[in-house]
Amino acid sequence: MHPTGSPADRLAAVGNQMIEIHLWLRAELTRLRANLDAPSRDLRAHCLTFCAALGRHHTGEDAGAFPLLAEQVPELRPVIANLITDHEVVARILERVEALLAGDTAVPLAQVRGELDGLAALLESHFRYEEKRLVSALNALTGRPGTAEELLGLTAPPQVTD
Repeated sequence: MHPTGSPADRLAAVGNQMIEIHLWLRAELTRLRANLDAPSRDLRAHCLTFCAALGRHHTGEDAGAFPLLAEQVPELRPVIANLITDHEVVARILERVEALLAGDTAVPLAQVRGELDGLAALLESHFRYEEKRLVSALNALTGRPGTAEELLGLTAPPQVTD
C-alpha cells in the first residue's frame, strides 16, 4: 500500500480521472443538447465552452497520455492510433458546430442539433473504447509522467449536486 499522495498513488488515479472527465463531458453534452429545446442567449457560450473543453481533453491526451502509453505499453499503439483518428473526426465536428454558432445571425438549431447528436453517438463509442482499453494501462504508468491535467488536458470539475 502506498501512502496517500505518493507518486504511485497519484499515477494510479490517472485512469480513474479519465473516467471522471468523460462522465463530466457526457453530462455537459447531455445538458447542452437539452438546452437546444429552449435556447437561451447563453447557448453560444455554453456550446463554445464545451467544445473548448472537449478539444483540450483530446489535445492533452494526444500530447500527454498517448505518447507515454505508446512508449510504456507498445501493444497499445494500434488502439492509440484508432483513438487519435477519432479525435480528428471529433475536431472536425467541433469546427462545424463553432462555425454554425459564429456570427450575429440566429443559431441554426436544427443543424447544431444534428452535429451534436452525431457527436454524442461518436463520443459514447469513443469513451467506452478508450476506457475499456486504456484505464488499466493508465493506472499502471510508472515514472513521473506529469499531472492528470498534463496527461489528459483537463481535470474533472468538482461534482455539483442539485
